[in-house]
Amino acid sequence: MTDASATTPLDLNANAPRGQKPKKRFAPRNIMLYATLFVFAVYYALPLYVMIVTSLKGMPEIRLGNVFGPPLEVTFQPWVKAWSEACTGINCDGLSRGFWNSVQILIPSVVISIAVASVNGYALSNWRFKGSEIFYNILIIGAFIPYQVMLYPIAIILRELNLFGTLGGLVMVHTIFGMPILTLLFRNYFASVPEELFKAARVDGAGFWGIYFRIMLPMSLPIFVVAIILQVTGIWNDFLFGVIYTKPDIYPMTVQLNNIVNSVQGVKEYNVNMAATLITGLVPLVIYFASGKLFVRGIAAGAVKG
Repeated sequence: MTDASATTPLDLNANAPRGQKPKKRFAPRNIMLYATLFVFAVYYALPLYVMIVTSLKGMPEIRLGNVFGPPLEVTFQPWVKAWSEACTGINCDGLSRGFWNSVQILIPSVVISIAVASVNGYALSNWRFKGSEIFYNILIIGAFIPYQVMLYPIAIILRELNLFGTLGGLVMVHTIFGMPILTLLFRNYFASVPEELFKAARVDGAGFWGIYFRIMLPMSLPIFVVAIILQVTGIWNDFLFGVIYTKPDIYPMTVQLNNIVNSVQGVKEYNVNMAATLITGLVPLVIYFASGKLFVRGIAAGAVKG
């Protein structure tokens, strides 16, 4: 009896739950955190909301001045006009022409820059060669040179190559300017891959391209998504290179958007301007929301680790 009564408290303590007590969902600390996040979310979402509701209103309703109110009568005519009827200089075909120009610039620029940068990063992280560190340092320096410093030299180079004022010339510019930062991202990501995996592949007889295509590429989807999002956002939203190195017939979408919004002729159609702005930003938004989780994984897996 004495032994049984003596061991009972010990058994109860042994079966008791361990660890920290679960935190209350609506604790004062959490309430403050959620309130702060809500304020910031409203702050960043409010301009987008105003753009959307304005683009769905007619001009008579906009003149009433109720900026934040939802449209009393939804109309998609501003979107139609922004896409196919708005005047961008002497042409009145909307953003459609600029959209396809931007697509022709975007696809080869993204594919070429990412393909070359991934091979550069793979070589610099796993296949050290004489002068590799110097080459890497030159690329890093190139990533931080202001674009404005190189505008005139690049214009001369494109002129000598007969590429000035062409889509091919602009593709080359975007490819070159995207190379340094993308190489940095891929190098740091491939450097985070266990070295034993690379050595085992070498022992099995795999060469440079064999390791790249059979081992590195299959496990590099997150960093490729990071690179795609960065390049798509930068190239699609570019205005400076587009207005300098192309001509009116092949202006990208952002240049045509500027011409629509800053037009001084006729009535200022705010609904058309808002619709044109939303159309211009749809491509980066869709790509980001479709691959947001992979973007976070790529960042967390060594994309920005030195």
